[in-house]
Amino acid sequence: MLALRFHAPGDVRLEDVPEPVCGPDEVKIRVRNCSTCGTDVKIRANGHVNITRVTTMGHEVAGEVVEVGADALGGFAVGDRVQVIAAVPCGDCHECRKGWMEVCQNQTSVGFQYDGGFAEYMIVPKQVLKVDGVSRIPDGVGFDEASAAEPFACAINAQEQLGIEEGDTVVVFGAGPIGCMHVRIARGVHRVGRVILVDVNAGRLAMSAEAVSPDLTIDASQVDVVEEVMRLTDGRGADVVITATPANVTQEQAIAMATRNGRISFFGGLPKTNPTITCDSNLVHYRQLHIHGANGSAPRHHRDAMKYIASGQIPVKDLITRHVPLSEALSAFDIVAKGEAIKVTVEP
Repeated sequence: MLALRFHAPGDVRLEDVPEPVCGPDEVKIRVRNCSTCGTDVKIRANGHVNITRVTTMGHEVAGEVVEVGADALGGFAVGDRVQVIAAVPCGDCHECRKGWMEVCQNQTSVGFQYDGGFAEYMIVPKQVLKVDGVSRIPDGVGFDEASAAEPFACAINAQEQLGIEEGDTVVVFGAGPIGCMHVRIARGVHRVGRVILVDVNAGRLAMSAEAVSPDLTIDASQVDVVEEVMRLTDGRGADVVITATPANVTQEQAIAMATRNGRISFFGGLPKTNPTITCDSNLVHYRQLHIHGANGSAPRHHRDAMKYIASGQIPVKDLITRHVPLSEALSAFDIVAKGEAIKVTVEP
């Protein structure tokens, strides 16, 4: 079968590999869609500490069950349409027992420790089945939409922490697919007031704004973002700020523009080589700011994402603006890196 395999930083190859064999406690799926994200681009360039062998990449996976091991958990049957989690909690550690599976200390990942979805077939390991990490795709939801449930789940996790209230002014940094999902969740779930979308890429900002219709956009390459947000809010600042981009400056700007009792999500992780920012601690102190990290998602967030997609409350299909065959998967990475599409999905 055809698979996209990581060998080393800068060495990602499309290869013919043996079709995987389903073990007694596993499920085998035919991959129908595996969507891409910025993490894939970073892995291609720099590798990842959790990838220690030649691995099939891809972690936003949806497909069809073709084989079920005799001892596999979950009660799945051949023909079931399913979506698979990316981050895999152990289910046993202190954090998992507390219900904090998204910060499991023993977390492993599809496409990292386990072969992922940029392939014609994929094995769902017992570790995923153990934590209820496979969701059945509801009728009427396409495989491409279901593959987008993984990043959607991460955005749900982040916004759960922020105490968002109806009428809040929300600023979202980053006009990529995650930023677009944050806009839609803020509106569709939390019924916020104005949503302001910010990016330094004017083309991507315009493309995403056309799709999700924020109330206002700010091209951060042209204006001082903090001054502009203060002007737009009559000097008050934003109630909620989400930094859905791996840029240090956006985290600093988020602190500067947050209003009193403002809530901030550091959603996008920073480069490992430059993970620090300058924080005006007095702003945090005197404005009583609440700064939250956001690390992936738990299996329950995937189920929530699927419900929102199935009900039509939070559409994602129109955010998938490029469909690429597996044979051209490397071009999908280039499209993502250049910001030429909102969401790119690979179809084996």
